[in-house]
Amino acid sequence: MRGNAWHERLGRGRTFVVFRRRTPQDDTPHARQRLAEIVERYLAEADDATRRIVIAVAGLLARVAYADGDYSSEEEDALRQELSRVHGLSTEGVDAICGLLADDIGQVALMGDHDWTRDLRELADRTLRLEILEVLVELAVADQVLTHSETVQLRRITKGMNLTQDDYNAIQEKHRDKLSTLQSE
Repeated sequence: MRGNAWHERLGRGRTFVVFRRRTPQDDTPHARQRLAEIVERYLAEADDATRRIVIAVAGLLARVAYADGDYSSEEEDALRQELSRVHGLSTEGVDAICGLLADDIGQVALMGDHDWTRDLRELADRTLRLEILEVLVELAVADQVLTHSETVQLRRITKGMNLTQDDYNAIQEKHRDKLSTLQSE
């Protein structure tokens, strides 16, 4: 090891960085933890399963909204609208989640979706998972464009929630009229 990185030497004397060492800033609360804290604060009366579902939905909304690398105002409005449908989540709670995402959506979105889809598989019945998928598709088409990266993300989430490609296709078809373009990047 040299400096702050683990190096590996490949033939002909070339060296490159494989992993960097963790720095003290890596120990600060991540956006995922802050998201959980916000949901716990503003849904204090809800049971643990409900809070986990809301955290998962908020995380997946962020993931889809940022799938194309752009968090548009239309997506933010749609995300705010969907979060306002959560029973018991106050306007202040919606504002807190949206504020976190406005500041750190990249960090939330890039953390992966495995934990969130696992929680939804374990805690939500098929009907609720289908409703969540529909919300995610609605968010993806909020800006009237469904990009290739958004489609890939939605299909991955569909599979992670133990839903089928047919489920995804049926929901996407409902929104075909909203799309001016199916855009590849």
